[in-house]
Amino acid sequence: MKLHSLTALGLLTVTLFASTSAMLIAADAPSIFDLKNISALWIAPPWDAKKRGPEERMQMLKELGLSKFAYNGGSAVDAEIEAAKKHGIEIAAWWYPARNPQIVESTKRHGIHPQFWVCGSRAIMATNDAERIEAEAARIRPIAEDAAALDCKVGLYNHREPWFEEQDHQIAIIERLKRDGITNVGIVFNFHHWRGSLAEFPALFKRMQPYLIAVNFNGMSADTTKYPPVSYIGSDESELAMIRVVEASGWHGPIGIIHERPTVDAAEGIKGNLQGLEWVQKELRQPGSGGPKPQEPKPAVSTNR
Repeated sequence: MKLHSLTALGLLTVTLFASTSAMLIAADAPSIFDLKNISALWIAPPWDAKKRGPEERMQMLKELGLSKFAYNGGSAVDAEIEAAKKHGIEIAAWWYPARNPQIVESTKRHGIHPQFWVCGSRAIMATNDAERIEAEAARIRPIAEDAAALDCKVGLYNHREPWFEEQDHQIAIIERLKRDGITNVGIVFNFHHWRGSLAEFPALFKRMQPYLIAVNFNGMSADTTKYPPVSYIGSDESELAMIRVVEASGWHGPIGIIHERPTVDAAEGIKGNLQGLEWVQKELRQPGSGGPKPQEPKPAVSTNR
């Protein structure tokens, strides 16, 4: 099937799915677009052209009306937590590609409960899916045990390894861990690390919804099979249809908006995404009412985060 036909089919499927599901959602259900539900992602160095420190970063978030963020590392973990507490900002997640005693100890000492976002491992060698599931479960188990002791959850973050980026594989890992009594592992679904078929997205989202602990939005081109750059929400063709599925499903977990542009001021990057969210909300309510799409200040920077 040609790409434009597949895209058209996907949009039709998404629309039908959303129309049916919307009737099942209570009129007074909280909106996933509420600023209190939004986390800013990857706004710390090296992804901020202004190279803000913890104090400046938290002040920036307050000025933007946000109260959550996901921290992508660095050695000053305690300084980050202390600045966040001072300004009333919640650290919603740690970027956690491998076990990190410093993060574990700091999380425990300060009594916070962020999610631990774990990506795939390129070091695992397996000849079939069953072997890979066992190996990934063994890798993630001690991380999950560390997190459980802190009353935290672990999110499987679709990134760094193609097999791990498949949500059905992540579900299989989670179910394998449940057999060992590990129940604090879920899925963090990143739009811009997904390369599936738009036509299949409603069914995929339904499968992974029971496991979801966070969803991170991004601009998505019509050809979702290509690895997209970090783009403003609302700037491309496909994320509106994908967000329609998320909203119509009734899922109301946390949403992340991604900055991750090393040559752009993080405040401007977050503002652009918030404007994109406003555009999306208008278009969801009345197609064509959003006005011009948000425009990137310069070509998006493709990264490996």
